[in-house]
Amino acid sequence: MQAERLRGEEARRLAPLRRGWAALRAGQERHRPAVLSLLVLAACLLPWSPLGTPFVVHVAILVMLYMVLALGLNVVPGFTGLLDLGFVGFYGIGAYTAGLLTLRFAGADGWTGWLGSFWVILPLAALHGALWGVLLGAPTLRLTGDYFAIVTFGFSELVVLIITNEVWLTRGPMGLPGIAPPSLGGYVFGSNLSMYYLILGMVCFTVLVMHRLAESRLGRAWFAIREDQVAAQTCGINLLTYKVIAFAISAAFGAMAGSFFARWIQFISPNMFKFWESIFILCMIVLGGMGGIVGTMLGAALLITLSEVLRVVLPPALVGARFLLFGLILVLLMRYRPGGLVPSAQPPRGRRVARGRRGEAL
Repeated sequence: MQAERLRGEEARRLAPLRRGWAALRAGQERHRPAVLSLLVLAACLLPWSPLGTPFVVHVAILVMLYMVLALGLNVVPGFTGLLDLGFVGFYGIGAYTAGLLTLRFAGADGWTGWLGSFWVILPLAALHGALWGVLLGAPTLRLTGDYFAIVTFGFSELVVLIITNEVWLTRGPMGLPGIAPPSLGGYVFGSNLSMYYLILGMVCFTVLVMHRLAESRLGRAWFAIREDQVAAQTCGINLLTYKVIAFAISAAFGAMAGSFFARWIQFISPNMFKFWESIFILCMIVLGGMGGIVGTMLGAALLITLSEVLRVVLPPALVGARFLLFGLILVLLMRYRPGGLVPSAQPPRGRRVARGRRGEAL
């Protein structure tokens, strides 16, 4: 009787909080289309505003490229709870797929035929990345924790070694120059302005897909695996199948971003896909908030903008020291805001239960 009375009092006490939470979520859902429309409109108008200098447009392209990369990586550690340290390997696979196919199908006039078209190569690169994601994930996703992280780290290093040493295919350390920019109906995306709108479209597509995945049955299964694998398996979720799907989707978006990068820069080399890139992208997710879409995009925008500004502001001898600042930011974040700048939404009741369990454990 005493326990039931206490539960009733707690329910009455939390009722206003639950109603407020429900109203807040309803308000967010109601205003979300308008807010997203305004953000997309502002992004479209940025190059034509007084702020749209060539440097700002270049940084904005880089920011949106890393948004796609961070959102793709977020599927594995953020949605599924697996530490992936080899994401840059899929980034490199997509870039070299685009570069090699573009150069292979270049026409006699120096331009590409339809087989070398960006619009054909982009999905091919994504499929190629997803294939390697399945080939890597199927035998290794039975591992957990540090063991899985070590395997993914080895995969990224293996990709770099292959593209460095297989000179007959990739030209090794010399890289692949002369990659043609995208074109559509005779219009060439040869300027940063045109590439800006192309990557903006890719970001919108990626956000839409990630939102639909997070709200789908597949996304709920990933979140269940992230929270408790034993409980998820008890509920009938096939852990290996859902993990492989997450790994394949993450790899596909990484390869898609790599395909854009190759056609934008028009030159790629093995040094562009070092292990540090995986750590850098992972830092964006941790900074913004693991498992969230808005937080991941915010983390990418902050880190890339800060990195590029410091690259210009700092003397050449101190440019490498900017990574010390990133490390300090992450240490402070983990100390004072471990959930990231925009932590995943959690209702008041869930937070209260979590605190109660931590208290009981103590």
